[in-house]
Amino acid sequence: MSDVRKPKVSIVTPAYNAEDLIGSTIQAVINQTFSEWELLIVDDCSTDSTREVVDGWVSRFDNIHLISLEKNFGGPAGPRNVGVEVARGDYVAFLDADDIWHPKKLEIQVAILDSNEADFVCSKMKDFTSEEDVEFPDIGEFGLESVSFRQQSLRARIPTSSVVVRRELLKANPFRELASYKAVEDYDCWLRILQRTPECIKISTPLLFYRRIEGQISGSKLYMMRKVFMVHRKFPGRSLIDAALLTGSHVIGGIYFRHFRKGM
Repeated sequence: MSDVRKPKVSIVTPAYNAEDLIGSTIQAVINQTFSEWELLIVDDCSTDSTREVVDGWVSRFDNIHLISLEKNFGGPAGPRNVGVEVARGDYVAFLDADDIWHPKKLEIQVAILDSNEADFVCSKMKDFTSEEDVEFPDIGEFGLESVSFRQQSLRARIPTSSVVVRRELLKANPFRELASYKAVEDYDCWLRILQRTPECIKISTPLLFYRRIEGQISGSKLYMMRKVFMVHRKFPGRSLIDAALLTGSHVIGGIYFRHFRKGM
């Protein structure tokens, strides 16, 4: 990966048994109007033909790279951390192997980061189940929101596949790879980063299209409630009562936005 031009944004995509969907995700990166990127696909010991599918793209694009892990981490935290360590860009973006971006996503987000001298940006997202339902509207004017540490504590507001964040912040605050943090490793990571930077700037129009798949871990409400409680209980300075109240707020907000608004 010692090629010519240093990218401004390194995109990290953890992949596991994603042979059927990862092609659409890669195409969404290639379709970006912003061109200063590298795509790092970190394969977590897939047992299907994910590596072969990705190799086909690698052979055609010199800014797409496959990192084949020798051991399975059992979740996306480890592969994301591996990608961050290899990343050469000033910023790191995350994109799961089944999600899709609006073609102007990186262009808009990098401009916001540069013009605001910011470290951390995300966008709203929209759910989809079939790619036929994904439409990319023209983006004219859009609003910006600020997500603070307190707001993120009350409810998850930062969709991971929409994030672009300064690489050094991630290196100082890696995703926790413990099995107990699986499915909430990103929520915990964003909280820790928001202790170090004043805000995450959130674009109030969906630039991420999040694929809903039956049986997703994040779809189990009781499982996620227990995980969120664990994050708050272990977070420095939080009491049992704090953890319970914040978990309740998180669950209520999650039900409203994820099941009624179909987005975040």
